[in-house]
Amino acid sequence: MNPRPEVLDALKKIKMLVLDVDGVLTDGGIIFGADGYEIKTFNVKDGLGIRLLIESGIEVCIATGRKSESLRHRCRELGIPHVLEGLSNKTMAVSALAEKLDIAFEQMAFIGDDLPDLALMQRVGLPVAVADAHSLIKKTAMMTTESKGGQGAVREVCECLLQSRNLWEKVLKRFSDAVD
Repeated sequence: MNPRPEVLDALKKIKMLVLDVDGVLTDGGIIFGADGYEIKTFNVKDGLGIRLLIESGIEVCIATGRKSESLRHRCRELGIPHVLEGLSNKTMAVSALAEKLDIAFEQMAFIGDDLPDLALMQRVGLPVAVADAHSLIKKTAMMTTESKGGQGAVREVCECLLQSRNLWEKVLKRFSDAVD
């Protein structure tokens, strides 16, 4: 992905990446077992991208309207420190966290896919839509991923954030110099 100059400028200012879950970290599908237990499928490429951001000092936050033990398990596994779930107002919840962390909305990127994401997308410095997002979300976004939600879209944004800080070469060196 080769971001436009205004997107590149916005990427350089980002201190926190905020992620919706269903339709962004997943493909939007939800499987329920007979007992009502919810199962979600997450993309490991997105997971590595998130870990690389966290290791590089960029905050990562989940902001979702649903609650899910599957999500909490995945966030613990990835070391995502800020999990805001069961939200009826994502903007208010993210605002409270941002105040606590001393991060302005202009220093946030948010990846969304559907109408409940619209208000937060209108506030952040870098609103991002996944490839299969609702048309209004795409219209609001400064950047749209090439990949669909749950299929590497988050990874694309993570790599752009790392590249904008000239950290990508360091990441590549880490993996190319790895010894089994």
